Amino acid sequence: MRWLAAALALLALPGLAVAQTPPPEGVAGPDPVSIVGPPRGPELSGEALESRTTEVASKLRCPTCQGLSVQDSPTGNARNMRSQVGEMLARGFDEEQVLRYFETSYGEFVRLEPPMRGINWLVWLAPLGGLAVGGLIVAMAWRRLAARRAEGGDETPVAAVDRDRLPEDPALAAAVLRVREQVWGWAGGRSPEWRARQDRSEA
Repeated sequence: MRWLAAALALLALPGLAVAQTPPPEGVAGPDPVSIVGPPRGPELSGEALESRTTEVASKLRCPTCQGLSVQDSPTGNARNMRSQVGEMLARGFDEEQVLRYFETSYGEFVRLEPPMRGINWLVWLAPLGGLAVGGLIVAMAWRRLAARRAEGGDETPVAAVDRDRLPEDPALAAAVLRVREQVWGWAGGRSPEWRARQDRSEA
């Protein structure tokens, strides 16, 4: 009995509903007026109806192959749902009414773009929150770097010191000097800055 109580509790949560199979073609489902109210938009036909049907069906998730929209799915359920979308748009129901009609049967999961309400705000705001946190981290790091420079901690460029440094192993140091001489054209593998420092020290 505990599992039955748990199942009933889940069904009682807002926005959840038992997934239902759309009625087969030729069999009428619930009248949309009884679910979403009277039509609030213009009646469509012809190319306008086809274009709008494609647009709205692209915002509904296929309940059979859940990775595709109703527009892109080849399943019979998706074709039936797309047909229902076209019928509702032809009668004058607007996009939100069509989406809410299917949401009553499948829950919010049927929407490929979750509505901005309730806990769904987290889905929309999480990327913005991530950008804000990332920007704060970068700003703090930049501020610390600027403070160190103001204190004189970064006055000597690291590259100017490192490029004249040699390994402790004499054989390896000699090899590094040969490579520097061949690649950079430094006489003896020593940089012009190193020679300038040597000349100043000897003077």
